[in-house]
Amino acid sequence: MRKNERNIYLNSVDLDEATAILKDSIRGSKRSEVVEVSQAAGRVCAQAVFARVSSPYYNASAMDGVCVRYERTVEANEKKPLRLKKDVDYKIVDTGDAIDAPYNAVIMIEDIREFNSETIEIFAACSAWQHVRSVGEDIVKGEMIVPSYHKVKPVDIGALYAGGISQIEVIKKPIVTIIPTGTELVESPKDIAHGKIIDSNSRMFEAMAADAGAACKRLKPVIDDFDLIKKTVADACEDSDIVIIGAGSSAGTEDYTRQGIEELGEVLFHGVSIKPGKPVVLGKVNGTCVVGTPGYPVSAYFVFEYFVRSAINQYLCQADTQRESAAATLANRVVSSLKHLEFVRVKLGSVGGKMVAAPLKRGAGVTMSLVNADGVLKIPKNVEGYEAGQEVRVELMKDIGEIERSIVSIGSHDIMLDMLNDLLHKGEGNMNLSSTHVGSMGGIAAMSGGNCHFAPVHLLDETTGLYNAAHIKKYLKDTDCVLVKGVRRTQGIMVHKNSEKKIERIADLAQDGMVFANRQKGSGTRILVDYQLNENGVDASDIEGYERVVGTHMMVAMAVASGSADAGVGVMSAARAMELDFYPIGEEDYDFVVRKDFLDTEKFAAFMDALKSDELRQALDGFGGYKYPRIGEVVQV
Repeated sequence: MRKNERNIYLNSVDLDEATAILKDSIRGSKRSEVVEVSQAAGRVCAQAVFARVSSPYYNASAMDGVCVRYERTVEANEKKPLRLKKDVDYKIVDTGDAIDAPYNAVIMIEDIREFNSETIEIFAACSAWQHVRSVGEDIVKGEMIVPSYHKVKPVDIGALYAGGISQIEVIKKPIVTIIPTGTELVESPKDIAHGKIIDSNSRMFEAMAADAGAACKRLKPVIDDFDLIKKTVADACEDSDIVIIGAGSSAGTEDYTRQGIEELGEVLFHGVSIKPGKPVVLGKVNGTCVVGTPGYPVSAYFVFEYFVRSAINQYLCQADTQRESAAATLANRVVSSLKHLEFVRVKLGSVGGKMVAAPLKRGAGVTMSLVNADGVLKIPKNVEGYEAGQEVRVELMKDIGEIERSIVSIGSHDIMLDMLNDLLHKGEGNMNLSSTHVGSMGGIAAMSGGNCHFAPVHLLDETTGLYNAAHIKKYLKDTDCVLVKGVRRTQGIMVHKNSEKKIERIADLAQDGMVFANRQKGSGTRILVDYQLNENGVDASDIEGYERVVGTHMMVAMAVASGSADAGVGVMSAARAMELDFYPIGEEDYDFVVRKDFLDTEKFAAFMDALKSDELRQALDGFGGYKYPRIGEVVQV
């Protein structure tokens, strides 16, 4: 491949066609080995396993009591108890003891009255084999315990041992070799430097491969050298069933995956009409399945889930499992390209008897959208998207019980939401705060639509200079809600330490050469910025970067800290977290609009306990810029 020569996608197939090609390419690859049953949990049986002994393999007492001959007890009744002699008519037994001839029934100890040390009385006749576990009651010698291709569960191990099995033949785990590529990659956080990226994708692949049932080998990152990558892939294919080439599958000048596979073997497809994950490459090299993944972590995750996991399943003779799904109401409109099957990560929670789905950031590089996601909404090709309030089907990424324990927050961002989530999760019930950051007005809209339990807001009324109440009266007059007071927090201008630009007041943002990072329309901070610009006679069009939008206070702080912006407006806690200079421009009320029908719930009580806790205050005091004059007070608006 010549330097600076760009790749061209060979084809772009649909997901179903791509997975069919994948499965056809690795049929008949099963190998087996013998393992101890004690080590067989999670392994796949290579063939059916049949019992070698019966269980129980003798007639056994099912109760503590005495064993008798049932024929001897036919005359017993409550009016005329029957007396039985020890070692003549009965024998004392415990649960599990053998019941040998001539005995053929057991009477429970609580149904016996001791007459003397050698004699007992019984008050009812017993039936043949009463309270006796007959030979083979559980397992009969020769019957099948587990079928071929069965994944062994912990309960199966007990049954296998009970059936006299100590070793079983299982399908060998396919060997997956992971080859991260990229000159910019480093192995450890301690090696991070400007222009370097920590190799996190291969660590994710390693864990996902183990979870899927494969044996995994992860190599150190390989620099962007075509010949070196090609040799590494060729060597890996010698002793691997599946080789993953991390990054290099796209169309850049240093994306060598497709060309390397072509020269070593065969490319089956390059490009699948999914988003994220389109640049996936699948090939075969000397019988080994080779998967080239994109470098962006979200793309890499979905490529693994739909192709590598499917390949592992094929080697293990397992069907691809469909995730559980749930019907949910969309909190926000979602648009989509007509060209791709799109995977949209969402937060989920049960609000007012309905499941609500709030979309998360959709970029292929947003790893935290996977960490925070409760489910995935699939938008098919040729569908433009879905409207807010529309019912959709969401594949679950978390247990439904965990989702049901979530408190749904949609609205403004503050670092205290993370702390509240931690406190709720540590508390009784292991609740979660499912928080989506869409700005204060986005929170008001979510509350109006019945899509959240509460909405964090900090909305300035430009007429009165007061916060929140006026907006609730205006936009939520038909919604049963209250205002729960949160914190007073300090907003200000964040500037990089030792900045050559002098910024101490809002008007300074308009000076020449100043680059600003703004918040989205509808956020409380954007409203505050616009209010103060107007008060100071500053035209927003004079501020370079005014139209640049970032989603949270921490992202504004990061934009300033990284040098992509000279200044931004946000809360003091975010500035402190990024070690920025901070010039206060005012205090504001950061409160919570809460549904009235949420007030008498266990979740609300847990939220209030966390909100009013000393632990929360101590954590916020560590950042600075917070006051608590009315925290936890419920206000009727």
